[in-house]
Amino acid sequence: MSMQKKNAARAVLAVAVSTLGVIGLTASQVSAADQPIARIAAQADQKTRAVAASNPSVVAAAGLLCGSGYNLYKAEMLPDSTRKGTLFVYVKGTNPRNNDTPTCATFYNNTEGAKWMKLKLCSNYTAEGCGSDEGSFNEFAGPVYRNHGGCGTVTALMKNSAGSSTYIINAIRDTTNCN
Repeated sequence: MSMQKKNAARAVLAVAVSTLGVIGLTASQVSAADQPIARIAAQADQKTRAVAASNPSVVAAAGLLCGSGYNLYKAEMLPDSTRKGTLFVYVKGTNPRNNDTPTCATFYNNTEGAKWMKLKLCSNYTAEGCGSDEGSFNEFAGPVYRNHGGCGTVTALMKNSAGSSTYIINAIRDTTNCN
């Protein structure tokens, strides 16, 4: 190998080693910084804040499904504190009580194994109607979006299978508190 090639190889190796050293030194910092953090709307109630505090990774995952710019407005354990599922409503903007608020909903399966789930998000504007997602899910139904979801309704249904007549969860809620 010529001296010129050896020097070039050493230069490439030096760059590779220094790059690996930098990556090795900062890998834990990068992975910590990359952890999703749930953004909570200023108007979120105490129940929502409590659910978010007890399940930050699920809240962050649900928020990632909705995409950037959405803040958690509502999180509710369903059907009650037994928590077979958790309903999440995310909003964009600073005034979630506004009819024009873009809204996203997700529905988390807190049980073991797949369940038939349906999530329906309806706009307060009748012309926009409803959007839904249904099927057998291990984790999440949704996301479902409405451009004008503020002051609308969200429905969360869960049963063991599509053919079952017994609902584990059958809940209809307001998306935002508009009254």
